[in-house]
Amino acid sequence: MVTNKITGAEAIIRCLLEEGVDIVYGYPGGAIMPVYDELYKFQDQLHHVLVRHEQGATHAAQGYARATGKVGVAIATSGPGATNLVTGIADAQIDSTPMVCITGQVGKHLLGSDAFQETDIIGISTPVTKWNYQITEASEIPEIIAKAFYIARSGRPGPVLVDITKNAQFDELDFSYTKCKGVRSYFPKPVLDHQKVAEAATLINGAKKPYIVFGQGVILGQAEELLKAVIEKTGIPAAWTILGLSALPSDHPLNVGMLGMHGNYGPNILTNECDVLIAIGMRFDDRVTGNLATYAKQAKIIHFEIDPAEVDKNVKTDVAVLGDVKESLAALLPLVEAKSHEAWHNEFKEKYKIELESVINDELSPKGEGISMGETIEMINKHSNGDAIMVSDVGQHQMFTCRYSKFNQSKSNITSGGLGTMGFALPAAIGAKMGQPDREVVAIIGDGGFQMTIQELGTIFQTRVPVKIVVLNNEFLGMVRQWQQLFFDKRYASTEMINPNFIAIAEGYYIKAKKVTQREDLDAAVAEMLASKEAYFLEVMVEKENNVFPMIPTGASVSDIRLS
Repeated sequence: MVTNKITGAEAIIRCLLEEGVDIVYGYPGGAIMPVYDELYKFQDQLHHVLVRHEQGATHAAQGYARATGKVGVAIATSGPGATNLVTGIADAQIDSTPMVCITGQVGKHLLGSDAFQETDIIGISTPVTKWNYQITEASEIPEIIAKAFYIARSGRPGPVLVDITKNAQFDELDFSYTKCKGVRSYFPKPVLDHQKVAEAATLINGAKKPYIVFGQGVILGQAEELLKAVIEKTGIPAAWTILGLSALPSDHPLNVGMLGMHGNYGPNILTNECDVLIAIGMRFDDRVTGNLATYAKQAKIIHFEIDPAEVDKNVKTDVAVLGDVKESLAALLPLVEAKSHEAWHNEFKEKYKIELESVINDELSPKGEGISMGETIEMINKHSNGDAIMVSDVGQHQMFTCRYSKFNQSKSNITSGGLGTMGFALPAAIGAKMGQPDREVVAIIGDGGFQMTIQELGTIFQTRVPVKIVVLNNEFLGMVRQWQQLFFDKRYASTEMINPNFIAIAEGYYIKAKKVTQREDLDAAVAEMLASKEAYFLEVMVEKENNVFPMIPTGASVSDIRLS
């Protein structure tokens, strides 16, 4: 193996190149300056994107990772630079997004002295990382970075943070790089128990009302085609979590819709009427289950899961199939019987008719003067033909986006799920577009969340990344306002937004911008936006008190879902 003596900073860049990294997102500072000096030298091989805030770096890295399936990379300096990464790291942890964050740190001799811009980022980030490590000697760099990428992408993916002291960046080492293929005592993928697969198949084959609920694990495990094959062979209706959305085409006849607090009526109601519930790559989040005391108590529960910690954590299973979902479904497929379950599927169709008449028709074809969020999403569907990547922020617009967007291919719905991070969408859309430059990327954002990372318009301006930005402006923190209306007697405490001139701000960053206030202008504006070869900002003034339904109140059963 050829070795050569180089600085630790150069070694970091060479490690990234060895791992196939092509884009990194970051913000320079004193403790990471040696690495940035090497980035300057290697700029023809490794593209660095200068964000406007370190949180933007993590969300952009997340968007890149979610759109491509690769590991996203973010870089920051010590102290406030490192702590500004924490929200995005926590978001990546709960949503199982593979990401490596590299932070600079004060010199080894200054550790623990409260030196300028020193913070214990290892201690701070431990609860929200899959693994973290502080490098204090240059010789550690190749092995630790190789391990970081292996841990981030293997098994159930997640974020890893590597903190590197400044002396380690300046000092020299004999560089050689070997990709990590395993870590002692870390077992990322459980060995598949074929007996458990057979037990699951027996329950499925004997079921009268089987029901599949699937999550992002299907996408992370690249098992979309196997999921589709199992569903089509068995005739089992399948519903998705918001992070599982797009794993199955929207127009698939066995795709019955969205689970959870603002999910579709049938998928929620019929959870408590199925006799076998098959959970695939999902973790029974509280927003999906509602009150656990009343969740699917009549059903046998089968759980296909890669992370043993998720099994029996929230919902007690009858059969747990631990393993890589692709391997598990491949083993299951030949064991399940071909059926149609037509009568059972018709129950979902009947429930959909109720929701269509009570909610969906009014949302997609409103009779009032105000524009609805749902009809805006439907207009984007019309012009994108279901081929766009939709990146949504957090709030009412997120639920409308997930409920009404149409998708033809996987990795098309990117949103903050478990953490619910406002400000996620704008930087995440930057990363998604850079990762998938040939696909249209549309960020759907509320007026509140937009202002949390509005500075990333500067990143768009500088990089010329042609993302499309749609701000659905109701001049409220809409989701909180909806709760205040329904459960706090319309006491709108600190939720009304007095907003700036968003169009002027976008134009200040030299981004083409348009504002729509009338329904008759919406079609042409969306068409113009999607036809643009450059970044485009579209502000749509929507109804101020447009609520998202159905809705399961906090603490209620999935059977108690409200249509109004």
